[in-house]
Amino acid sequence: MSYIGITVLGICFIFLMTTLGASVVFLFKNNVSDKINSLFLGFASGLMIAASVWSLIIPSIEQSESWGKLSFIPAFVGIVLGALFLILLDKIVIKILNKNKKNPYKKGLSKPLKLFIAVTLHNIPEGLAVGLAFGNAFIMGEYTAFYSALWLAIGIGIQNFPEGAALSLPLKEECNSKKKGFLYGFLSGAVEPIMAILGIFISTFLSNIMAWLLAFSAGAMLFVVAEELLPEAKFKSGSVISTLGFILGFVFMMILDVAL
Repeated sequence: MSYIGITVLGICFIFLMTTLGASVVFLFKNNVSDKINSLFLGFASGLMIAASVWSLIIPSIEQSESWGKLSFIPAFVGIVLGALFLILLDKIVIKILNKNKKNPYKKGLSKPLKLFIAVTLHNIPEGLAVGLAFGNAFIMGEYTAFYSALWLAIGIGIQNFPEGAALSLPLKEECNSKKKGFLYGFLSGAVEPIMAILGIFISTFLSNIMAWLLAFSAGAMLFVVAEELLPEAKFKSGSVISTLGFILGFVFMMILDVAL
């Protein structure tokens, strides 16, 4: 397969898996129980944490080996900036919504909208991370680099499946519509191929700061898990099921990252 073919496959895969995950909403005739919803959220959280560590943070540190004992600095700064970026963006969105006094969210974002925004925002660095990986592969010009980027895309794509389901299922209940639940899940994943393409061009011109950008992506993902997904998972069931889902998701993604 050509370099371009591998790249197109990887970018399409991450979007396809989010869409497939969102389509799970059509398989449920009745409302999803809080425990199942909590399990989905916990599982997606575990996947995202593992992906952040093995696919983003560790590569970021490895690419900073020339820093010696200070090789952690790009990862540290990138993670902090990634988290701060989402905090700032969330505040900007709320401020824009609150400008209109008649806006229904003037007292704050509803949980479904906040979850949708959070997942969509976290898909931005995910897509960017895939694009950066493929951009770096183009710079290196080696098949091994392209297949490494493809495995990263596959890993992120696999965790996108339960994530898409974890978003569409609760929104289906809130909106009382399977189609709307699916649409929100579909739209949340649409940013990934766009950001992946942008990431390819960014890496071509800014390859020297790849370590910082990977860590930035990791910081954004870690923030979403800690701020949105895990608290929502605990709120849904109030039991240990979300924790079990988190552990299963983390181990599953760890195995994929290490083995593949």
